[in-house]
Amino acid sequence: MKLLHTADWHIGKQLNQFNLIDVQKDAFQQISTIAKDEAVDGIIIAGDLYDRAIPSVEAVKSFDLMLKQLNLEQNLPIYAISGNHDGANRLNFARDWFGTQQLYLNTKIKEALIPIETPTAQIFLLPYFDPQDARIFYNVSVESNELRTIQQAMERVVTDIIAQFDPQKRHILVTHFNVQGTDNENYELTSETTSTVGGLNTVAASTFAAFDYVALGHLHLWQASPTKQIRYSGSPVKFNTKEAQNKKGVYIVDIPDDGPIKYTFKEIIPNKDLYVLRGTFAELTAPATYEQYPAKGAAFFSIQLLDRPQAKNIRQQLEEIYGDVVELKYHVNSTLVNTSHQQLQERADISDSEIIKQFYAAVMAPDELSQAQSDMIDHILTTLRSESEEQA
Repeated sequence: MKLLHTADWHIGKQLNQFNLIDVQKDAFQQISTIAKDEAVDGIIIAGDLYDRAIPSVEAVKSFDLMLKQLNLEQNLPIYAISGNHDGANRLNFARDWFGTQQLYLNTKIKEALIPIETPTAQIFLLPYFDPQDARIFYNVSVESNELRTIQQAMERVVTDIIAQFDPQKRHILVTHFNVQGTDNENYELTSETTSTVGGLNTVAASTFAAFDYVALGHLHLWQASPTKQIRYSGSPVKFNTKEAQNKKGVYIVDIPDDGPIKYTFKEIIPNKDLYVLRGTFAELTAPATYEQYPAKGAAFFSIQLLDRPQAKNIRQQLEEIYGDVVELKYHVNSTLVNTSHQQLQERADISDSEIIKQFYAAVMAPDELSQAQSDMIDHILTTLRSESEEQA
């Protein structure tokens, strides 16, 4: 069985207010071509299909066309889950009908306990969830200390999944979390935020030892894979300046009936790349510098100035040379000043509960929220999200 593993499409996401939809569409066409060339048996999409719980019309139409091409035109089964950016209830629409077309999309814990059966493997699709979701699913009382952390919740869910194993088949898990193991302990992890990894706690890689392969989403760098058999595909597009130097792509995972699994990383070449430039204003506006890079409008640029020139309209002058300047920083006397929308985007990407906790800590210092208060906040936010999605 040969599968293409991708994740974190974040359709509709912007790079500091610059639309990435054309870049995403081109990356998708490369994924489609790779799937054909490799003659894969199915496509794994490990969460964060959209960038927002309520995606734009353009994003929905784009995703619809992508699924149609892979599933109906190329006749490929799709194994997908919701991530922490997705609106789970919305994605769950028409799920049973999709399944008749081999488009499997799980958004709830209970759905992960029913494996998708292939002749040689069982595929378990476990969507993103938080501890409160698990407590509700397992009917844990408010007073109980059970399933307080994502590690505890994951152990409970995985135990129930393992109970469904067919010992004659290979076992594949698709999920969307920050998983840490021996191979990524010291790796700088980049997700949809540059400050914290999605506001999520980590799950130990050892939790998934029973699986033959774990296809992960959430971290945007494939190099951050925690172990050999537990891997991140990374995002197919560069969504952050910290990802500028990293290659993007997908994994081709060849899973035989028995024996070692083969992994091949297939690079996706961006049709509009992201560059980070650093230098004085005079250096960066000199032909000797800018002629090394794609012509105006053919790439995105993050620029760090090492001086504060007296010239007027600095950003405008840089945009006249480079085109799409997504970020402009001044690095003077070892102090970095960010003049872009990056800081606001970092804050926007932190989870709601983390924002509340940070606000409380700032106002009530040195006091912090108690565990009971944190649990109550998580419960309220989960309830509000559910009500909001039901009403929309």
